[in-house]
Formats: sequence, structure tokens, C-alpha cells
Amino acid sequence: MTFTFPPADHLGAVERSLSTRDRDGEELRVLTVTRTFDASPAEVWDALTTKERIDRWLMPVSGDLRLGGRYQLEGNAGGEVTACEPPERLSLTWEYQGISWVDVTLTGDERTTLVLEHAAPVPPELWEQFGPGAVGLGWESMLMGLAEHLAAPDAAPPRERVPDLTDFMAGASAAWAEADIAFGTDPEQARAAARRCFEAYTAVPGEDA
Repeated sequence: MTFTFPPADHLGAVERSLSTRDRDGEELRVLTVTRTFDASPAEVWDALTTKERIDRWLMPVSGDLRLGGRYQLEGNAGGEVTACEPPERLSLTWEYQGISWVDVTLTGDERTTLVLEHAAPVPPELWEQFGPGAVGLGWESMLMGLAEHLAAPDAAPPRERVPDLTDFMAGASAAWAEADIAFGTDPEQARAAARRCFEAYTAVPGEDA
């Protein structure tokens, strides 16, 4: 089976940027992903916060998806819901090999622009090795699943019908390398890190992004 949209369309639909932020005296790397969906904020919010729907575009989730509640994605991150303002803002801790913070905002009317910020303390050696794609590729894959679900809510979950995403991962890796360069990283270092990240995700030898 194939996706509703070609993977290249998903790549072109995403805006990527990097920044830093201070939290309790610690510098965090902030990765921002922006994408617009052909659905209302209420519809996107429902897909983001309803357990049965999350399972259809991401993975099974358990817990309490309300302010102050804790959630757990099966085999992945868990955390606490720290802000819940339907249908505009959702914030949560992201607890997976350490703690980081995710903020999602939704704006629009008939269409919805979703802005996701993931702020995390990242050891310099890890950033140098894999760059922002280590997190960015994961979020792009999730937003791909969300876009597919919003376009076809009754379709099988993407994990059951995934086409070959090697080219998608290569394109996303290259795009995050360019975001890293815009952030100020040396181009050669950024592209080498993107290649290593692509190889880690796909087990396919890659060229420098």
C-alpha cells in the first residue's frame, strides 16, 4: 500500500529551524518544526489528544491526556501534560533517556498551522555526531503520519502501510543539515552529521547531505 501523499510532498510541507533557550541556567537546543494541514484546529487538536486517534497515526498511548496527567507512548517517550488549552496549545514533558520539553501551538481557521518546539539539553559531542536530525527525523515522520491520518482518518495506521522511506529520510536529513548550517554550524560538520544520522535511522550507507 502507498501513502495518500508522495513522501516528497511531506518533505516540502515542513519548515525547519533551530535556536537556543535558557531554562534554569541550562542552555537548551530548540528544534522547531512547522507544518500546515488541510483541517480545522479543532480537528487537528482531536487527532493530537484522542487516544484512539493517536494510535492510528503514531503508536498506542496510555495514561491521562489532561492537564497534569501523565502519558506513555508504547515503546517510546512518556511524560506529563503541562499545558492544555484546546484547540490552541499543548505542552508536555518528553521523558526518554532524559527529560526535555515539547510545546505545540495550533492557529488557523479552515486550515491549521502547527508549530512544534522541542527543547532539550544536548551534549555537544552528541550534537556533533548526529546533528538536529536525530530528533528532527522523528518529528517529521510523526507529522507525516498525522497528515496521512487527517487526509484519510479511517485508513490503516501508517506503520501498517509504510512504503520505502529511504529517499524521504535522505531528504529530511539534508534539510536538517541546511537548518543546522543556518544556525551557524560549519557546513562540512553539519552535512557529515546528517549523513551519520541518516545511516543510524536507515542502516543504509549515505553520502554527505
